[in-house]
Amino acid sequence: MSQQGGTPTGHEDDWWRQLYDDSTQDTGPTAAPDTLDDRFASAVGTVSDRAPEREPVVPPPRTAPPPGDGLPAAPAADPPARAAGHRAADAADAAEVAPAPVPVPGRAPHLPPGTGRAAPAVDYVGSGPPTYDAEPTALPPADPDDLDDLVADTVLDGARYGACTLRAVSLRGDSARYRGEPRRDSLLTARFGTGENALLLVAMATGARATPGAHRAAAEACHWIGRAVGRSHARLAADIRAARRGDLKSGLHRLTDRSLGKLRASAAEQGVEPEEYAATLRCLLLPADPDCRTRVFFGVGAGGLFRLRDGEWQDIEPRVADVVGEAVMGFGSLPAETPDGDRLTMDLGIPTPPSPYEPAPPPEPPREPFRFRASVARPGDTLLMCTGGLAEPLRGEAELARHLIGRWSGPTPPGLAAFLADAQVRVKGYADDRTAAAVWEA
Repeated sequence: MSQQGGTPTGHEDDWWRQLYDDSTQDTGPTAAPDTLDDRFASAVGTVSDRAPEREPVVPPPRTAPPPGDGLPAAPAADPPARAAGHRAADAADAAEVAPAPVPVPGRAPHLPPGTGRAAPAVDYVGSGPPTYDAEPTALPPADPDDLDDLVADTVLDGARYGACTLRAVSLRGDSARYRGEPRRDSLLTARFGTGENALLLVAMATGARATPGAHRAAAEACHWIGRAVGRSHARLAADIRAARRGDLKSGLHRLTDRSLGKLRASAAEQGVEPEEYAATLRCLLLPADPDCRTRVFFGVGAGGLFRLRDGEWQDIEPRVADVVGEAVMGFGSLPAETPDGDRLTMDLGIPTPPSPYEPAPPPEPPREPFRFRASVARPGDTLLMCTGGLAEPLRGEAELARHLIGRWSGPTPPGLAAFLADAQVRVKGYADDRTAAAVWEA
């Protein structure tokens, strides 16, 4: 697996102090921000194979949520100040950041929530079997002088801290397995700090489609956000416990902006277009403090954020129309001459038209908004963050949604092998890489 990204300079250290004035350093057997090449999840295995084509996916219509499905207040066991802070953050999140939860089609048949009876494991669901066999076919080509560039077919990891149990997996899609292409998805799981002050980070990225360095761009995006979060983990953990939502959103926006901006610099060094060395990025922050049930999601680009509650999936991904904030650098941000990117005349403030003697500048690529959600989990919830490879079939195939409800509604989380089996259930017409992280609340 390729791990790329340089060590920031002293000039950048000053920038970090200005952003998050935290001088705490990692001292225990935890992840060091500058050695995240060793923090990628291991336990390599192989899994299924599918058709190289993907059918169009039309998400189900968004409907009003059931009554009383807003985010809960902090648990009664919390200290009064902390509980009040959680309730304030929860109300602000429901009002500003994310749309109301929307059920994903499908409820588990014959499985009352909490009964502990899991649905049987299956290889595929849907209208019929995928085109190809359920095992990898071809390995990606290898360069004997650059073996670090190889990417494992499957990566699996897990942990248990505080009130939550984490399972995470990244596996190569059927199309890439059949063609012998590397996995474009990258996964990073890391713990910064010790004891109840520790902070867990799950980062996943997907490189641009049909580009030779897609897997390297995804890995680099995970490295940079990991280093950024690691250097500021003490301040971030304190902000999460105190429910300082505004500070969290602005700080994480800057960290994401800075990290994805590194990809543009890498593209320039390699002499390629920025859009050819780009990646989506989705992250989850989980405090190890058992008294804090705030879960923070942030990132840029397509994917999914779902919550399994009371035997039903809820799509809680912040919609683009609801996202507040500027675009993130590296995804088509406009030039900095003005807030709108226009070059203004000195006197009148009128945009200068292009000269008829000069070619018009190329159009800017679409802008990708920064997505953020901070919510308070309830006991029995399962939170799922995933890339588009799993989000699209989960939204588009009701049988997959029902199957995962049956598998994940029991009182105990699945083991690593069982979680891998669940994540690799195939659906005909969906052949992209899949990366998912699920959090079970005790």
